[in-house]
Amino acid sequence: MPRPSEPARRRTERIHRFSGAERWIHRSTAALTGLCAGTAACLYLPALAELVGRRHLLVTVHVWSGLLLVVPFLLGLASSAFRADLRRLGRFGPHDRVWLRAALRRDRVTRRPAGKFNAGQKVYAGWLAGAVLVMAGTGMLMWWTGLVPLVRRTAATFVHDWLALTMGVVLAAHIGKALADPEARRGLRTGSVDRGWAEREHPLWRHGRPGPAERGEPADADRAPAGSA
Repeated sequence: MPRPSEPARRRTERIHRFSGAERWIHRSTAALTGLCAGTAACLYLPALAELVGRRHLLVTVHVWSGLLLVVPFLLGLASSAFRADLRRLGRFGPHDRVWLRAALRRDRVTRRPAGKFNAGQKVYAGWLAGAVLVMAGTGMLMWWTGLVPLVRRTAATFVHDWLALTMGVVLAAHIGKALADPEARRGLRTGSVDRGWAEREHPLWRHGRPGPAERGEPADADRAPAGSA
């Protein structure tokens, strides 16, 4: 049989994207978030509250699933791959501004440069981390009623409820984006992605190590040939 051409081979080649520890962190966090959101819906929507009942149990599960949300993250710090990806998520370079401008304008023509994580993923990760901390803090003030005066507990309840609604909308958008990208989901499920997808969606990603853009080097370095390893 004839051997496949180099372009065809590269299109079908799979490359490593996420370690086993990173996939476990994502699944555990997603499960706890789903449990937290599900119990919150049962507590705040009258129809679900009547259907499920057992409010005290729901409150207990909601509180503990929220408090445990930080556990996968803390355990994941033992993984060097996870720490490396946290550094990538924490860096915002010139190419990320280009990506965001094109995304906000719904510009399908301008090239959207991205490293292992695009600018949208970086913004989402940062926003979610802050939101979880605020939800945990306000939730504790609501749960342990003796910590602060009533007026502060009332303010904490207001912030907690509205931020929970905002998180629900953001998480729904996140799930919608994931459903629209089967290869991204496959990467989180198996740890590897198609090389063609990586070169198309994350052209500045140097597989297995940060590229120049991800190290915060000048924008000219971002235009290094995609796919080099």
